[in-house]
Amino acid sequence: MTPKTHLYFVPGLAANTKIFEYLTFDESLFEAHYLDWIIPLSIDERIESYASRMCELIEHKNPVLVGVSFGGVMVQEMSKIISCQKTIIISSIKSNKELPTRLKFAQKTKAYKLFPTKIVENFESYEHLFLGDYLKKRAELYKMYLSIRNATYLDWAIHNVLNWKQDTELEGIVHIHGNKDEIFPSKHIKNYIEVSNGTHIMILNKARVISKILEEECTY
Repeated sequence: MTPKTHLYFVPGLAANTKIFEYLTFDESLFEAHYLDWIIPLSIDERIESYASRMCELIEHKNPVLVGVSFGGVMVQEMSKIISCQKTIIISSIKSNKELPTRLKFAQKTKAYKLFPTKIVENFESYEHLFLGDYLKKRAELYKMYLSIRNATYLDWAIHNVLNWKQDTELEGIVHIHGNKDEIFPSKHIKNYIEVSNGTHIMILNKARVISKILEEECTY
């Protein structure tokens, strides 16, 4: 019997592993494992140290690492520490050169430090301010999928995605990206597998397409 390929998934910034609930795989060939975010030791914990602690959660040798958005950054850092069969990122970036101009501006001006993490941490207290059907639906999605609200984690994660020191693309990264991504616009992204009409949350609404790509990338 052919041994199964073990896929380890890391969600996006502040997201929980429910974002992967619509992915489907041939269970005779693949076994999926989902890693939740852990709380940084402090706001100053280096991303390399954090990645090392995440690697301690890996229970199989030579896995495939899959990360979404900031999770994509994290699995690239993890791939520097452990041997892995493949590293796949979705709706993410391969180096700081792929950050859009507005995020580079936020990084240089430190404007991201004004992000109200305390509001996010106590989201339910502010939920009544979301008026209109669109915002209410967004609030429901937030509550369902973005549940990591610890202020230390949020401050740490935002800082590290904007101040990632990866200047050059790692070799062998498989990058799946939507051509309608509003966070990391595809015009700044090179060397990727395009998902037509895929937005930054395509892991939810393009799960069938992404599942197919993942299976194809992991079977050769």
